[in-house]
Amino acid sequence: MSPIAAKLRVAAALLAAATTVTGQNDSTVGTGASAAGPTWNHADYETSPPVYPSPNATGLGWEDAFQQASDFVGELTLEEKVRLVTGTPGPCVGNIGPIERLGFNGLCLQDGPLAIREATFASVFPAGLSVAASWDKDLARQRGVDMALEFKGKGSHIALGPVAGPLGRSGYGGRNWEGFSPDPYLTGELFGITIEGMESTGVQACAKHYIGNEQETQRNPSGGPNSAIFGGPADAPSIEAVSSNIDDRTMHEAYLWPFYNAVHSGVSSIMCSYNRINGSYGCQNSKTLNGLLKEELGFQGYVMSDWLAVHAGYPAAEAGLDMNMPGGIGFLESAPSFFGGNITTSVNNGSLPIERLDDMCRRIMTPYFRLGQDKNYPPIDASSGALNFFPTANYLYNFTYGPSNVDVRDDHKNIIREIGAAGSVLLKNVNNTLPLKTPSNVGVFGNDASDISVGLYFGGVPFLSNSNTGYDQGVLPVGGGSGTGRMTYVVAPLEAIKSKVFSYNDKALVQYVTNNSEIVVNGIFGPLINPTPPEVCLVFLKTWAGEGADRTSLQVDWDGNAVVEEVAASCPNTVVITNSAGLNTLPFANNDNVTAIIAAHLQGQEVGNAIVDILWGAVNPSGKLPYTIALEEDDYAFADITNSTELLETTDQYAWQSDFEERLLIDYRHFDFFNESVQYEFGFGLSYTTFSMGDASVTRVGSGSITAAPGNNTIQPGGNPALWDVLYSVSVSVSNTGDIAGATVPQLYLGLPQPANEDYTPVKVLRGFEKVMLQPGESQTVTFDLTRRDISYWDTFSQQWIIGSSAIGVLAGFSSRDIQATSTFSPLSSSSGGSGGSGGSASSSASPTSGSGSPTTTTASGYGDHAGPWHWSNNQGHKSQGSHWGPPAKQ
Repeated sequence: MSPIAAKLRVAAALLAAATTVTGQNDSTVGTGASAAGPTWNHADYETSPPVYPSPNATGLGWEDAFQQASDFVGELTLEEKVRLVTGTPGPCVGNIGPIERLGFNGLCLQDGPLAIREATFASVFPAGLSVAASWDKDLARQRGVDMALEFKGKGSHIALGPVAGPLGRSGYGGRNWEGFSPDPYLTGELFGITIEGMESTGVQACAKHYIGNEQETQRNPSGGPNSAIFGGPADAPSIEAVSSNIDDRTMHEAYLWPFYNAVHSGVSSIMCSYNRINGSYGCQNSKTLNGLLKEELGFQGYVMSDWLAVHAGYPAAEAGLDMNMPGGIGFLESAPSFFGGNITTSVNNGSLPIERLDDMCRRIMTPYFRLGQDKNYPPIDASSGALNFFPTANYLYNFTYGPSNVDVRDDHKNIIREIGAAGSVLLKNVNNTLPLKTPSNVGVFGNDASDISVGLYFGGVPFLSNSNTGYDQGVLPVGGGSGTGRMTYVVAPLEAIKSKVFSYNDKALVQYVTNNSEIVVNGIFGPLINPTPPEVCLVFLKTWAGEGADRTSLQVDWDGNAVVEEVAASCPNTVVITNSAGLNTLPFANNDNVTAIIAAHLQGQEVGNAIVDILWGAVNPSGKLPYTIALEEDDYAFADITNSTELLETTDQYAWQSDFEERLLIDYRHFDFFNESVQYEFGFGLSYTTFSMGDASVTRVGSGSITAAPGNNTIQPGGNPALWDVLYSVSVSVSNTGDIAGATVPQLYLGLPQPANEDYTPVKVLRGFEKVMLQPGESQTVTFDLTRRDISYWDTFSQQWIIGSSAIGVLAGFSSRDIQATSTFSPLSSSSGGSGGSGGSASSSASPTSGSGSPTTTTASGYGDHAGPWHWSNNQGHKSQGSHWGPPAKQ
């Protein structure tokens, strides 16, 4: 038995007696599990079941565009159809060749999720991680709009983003920052909203990386015929890419969950991933592509490969792949392709039905017509070709160009700055250290404070590179790899601090040491703090991550912890700011001289201004953690990166196996299930004001009885349409009890029943959030809608989303462990069964299944100052103690 499985079974045994609601068929409410659940058996996940044939698109919801696409495809020759599905060298990071005789100028595909990467005069926005930390749907949508406008202005038809893979199973994931959060619901909401914003401009969004793409290590095969492509020795043994082995329920409730949102939001394309899933490559996995995506989710768009992620020709097409990128099997020159002529041959010899090729083409062309890209779409910026990796001598087609160096930035710096501040999380604030008033002696320390000493473009370092080589000096606005951006400028924190301080005192001191080694090894900062230390010492730390490699530590980089200890030892008012491409453990969190901590994440080109807005109070911090900060790095071992010396030296072709044994228990779900204390819990974040929450009320929406299963309906984009029906709403009142205006994020969690004899159900899961701006003394009622999917679990036997027969716990609060109001409701019972927890009362009205059409409401009171295990904090540090979904029920 593996250590994870053993831990789960022990925990289940301990929790089995902790039932707080009895007499339920499915499970207990308020415990981690009521039974041991099945043991993980690796052999069960070694193969992915075949699903054939690939479903034909019907154009459901896109009927007019689908007809246009069908007419267009009907005019194509076989060779032209193959051209549509095979990438080709060109001026963009990905290209589909033109078909001049039909007036089709081809397609330009460009990275990435936070900027049009290979472009001049373009903006670099905050990362998806910062958007998640903002918990702000409006900002997510506007970011999507503004980014897409820049893609459109450069003539790019398809923006390769946003990202929900990786979801963030492991905190060490090198590309987690490109996505949003390890919570599927938070990611799903922001994923779908971003897509809607992007496509409202006429640009196609590409949701990626589908699916189970949770580590960079061994994401590609190595050795054998792939060795030269990926830089390995020619005689290396052939080793397949890592296989993400995922059980069916976890697939649906975690990793597939955000892609439901993407398809429901009308995403045009989805990028399949490098890794294998249950033994089969992501771009040739008929179960995930044909079965889950096109059949179960009703996806009407097209599946494109990640670059060089294709390992076969017609078998990949039959498995559901529609477009091969970049086309050839190599980047830098025109190369043979698994598609191209091989698809032509496969059609001619009967290996690939022409009907499948026609479906591939219709799927590609339908979004093109749906978004009006056939009418007056801007041509490709003529400077694009020089920035991308295809030599012009290898172009096979003549592309249409517009002017060079089109400036598409508009006023986007404003929203970049706004998101940068909104996604900054205030973790600690002793005695209202922040906001700063008008200090006249400010010390600035750390290698994240200054401008980038190697320059923005030096050798591709840092942002166009997959490595932090040569990048030990300068602020970290974004991570590295294909998900980065090519910045025209960056505002460093030191620059912004000087500007701010000198704006109110032109004789003030801003003293700084930004070389970490000099601080830690040589103590060179001494003259700055003797004989009188600065009024405030601002320490800027950073943590690099990028494509192609996973993190090896969850602590800040470049001896950052030692920098804090050195400075704080002499400066009793030390404020720490981290710009990090993911979570950090914070061993200095309980240092008495560290009076404030801000997790600023990756804020884009306006990083310095956004931080200063928070430090001096121009913006009241409202960010919340989209992940959990544990007490120790070892606390994250439940979902580690699959890697070892043995694996790196293996000659076993199929040795790289990543078993997702933790199932649904990642991030806060793990810490809650095992009742573990953490440093800062999921959803936590302080403000310069205070808030309170009143009672929670649960209301049945609509009339008629609720069935456990959604019923047989025609599948629409997003799956069974009944999954999106709103069945209940939960309302809470939120008040600003402080003296200044500020925003907060009321959060709704549900304690869902555990299926009988199933694997582990999280103690609680996020199912609603809203960002609310309140003036001092102002109150608002916030309502969360609950869809059928929100209150269901995936039943592996019936292969449906099922509502459990037990009561569902309702938990509303300001973080996953700061629960202010609770209730319960029972969708399948004859009574709403409202129940308050300790310190509260509840009442319920008419049956939710009465069919009368009148609302059914359940109310429960809040929990005062939260004495007990939920949460304790006096703004002088914070440690969140473990607990279950609610205070113990009164006996």
